[in-house]
Amino acid sequence: MLELLLDSFGASGAAALAGAAGGLMLGLAARIGRFCTLGAIEDILYQGSDQRMRMWLIAIGVAVIGTHLLMGAGLIPPEDTAYLRRSWAPHASILGGVVFGYGMALAGNCPYGALARLGGGDMRAFVIVVVVGLSSYFALSGPVARLRLWAFPQTPAEGGAMPGLSLRLGEALGISPALVGCVAGVALLFGALGLLGRVEKRSTVFWGALVGLAVVSGWASTAWLAEATFRAVPVISHTFAEPVGEAMLWLMTASGSSLSFGVGSVAGVLAGAFLGSLLKGHFRWEACEDPRELKRQILGAALMGIGAAVAMGCTIGQGVSAFSLLYYGAPVTFLSIIAGAALGLRQLIEGFALRA
Repeated sequence: MLELLLDSFGASGAAALAGAAGGLMLGLAARIGRFCTLGAIEDILYQGSDQRMRMWLIAIGVAVIGTHLLMGAGLIPPEDTAYLRRSWAPHASILGGVVFGYGMALAGNCPYGALARLGGGDMRAFVIVVVVGLSSYFALSGPVARLRLWAFPQTPAEGGAMPGLSLRLGEALGISPALVGCVAGVALLFGALGLLGRVEKRSTVFWGALVGLAVVSGWASTAWLAEATFRAVPVISHTFAEPVGEAMLWLMTASGSSLSFGVGSVAGVLAGAFLGSLLKGHFRWEACEDPRELKRQILGAALMGIGAAVAMGCTIGQGVSAFSLLYYGAPVTFLSIIAGAALGLRQLIEGFALRA
């Protein structure tokens, strides 16, 4: 299948179609399965329900198992992935994660959630998507890029010491990293399905697993394309901060730029969310009527774009894609995002000091 796409559409086109396929799955999971990071945090803090957080654990568990099986088979070279080929900066994960999470609470969505809402007709999400794309590029390659690199330098992993838990633990124990990853993935699934109690809906398992498989498909397809095109395609999976800006840039400069996995992923989420909202009968046009709400969403989106640039990913990028590699920074960033979101939600719901 990928060979046919490569022959028909070239490397960039094939990568975009691979991204769109996984993005479609993610869009459906958001609109039909209600897969949402902020929603999961709100449910735990204010509704006393952990079902959507279990969905996240299922997604991570499936992604970890699938990715490590492919790594064990030699189909995904860990040294080629963006997360493992660089050294880990803990302060970047913590600060970037907290800033992202706080911005997510202010905006009411993460970039992935905003794309899903936009696909359902919510024009408030359009503002969030545009600002996230602009602010991520502002921090990645814009006026403050040098300041970001000075404060949070990204250096190659020295001496082959890639920041992956399964790689380091496997080396220390003399066992396969794939085995370590599979054990960790099974433990996460057991935590979601057994140890923490009964899962109320079977759909929780299905949609969580689908998200995990979408991330695995991203690693598998880009790794194959990278090998087939002599590294013309980077080995990546789904994330939704920089790719939003990349998609905006491509829409403006398509005649002089190429498609990519990230552009396809963004388009796939929009398409999947649109389809999902139609199937559920939820599609409707919505707009912001409160200037204070719009101000809060713009500020939150700007913080998310900057936070994601510092932390090297968003809720999906770090929370599932990087986690699937058992990258050191993934759980730290994800917990920091949760902490930042909890702080922002407390401000919005309970109120303290500043008012939105």
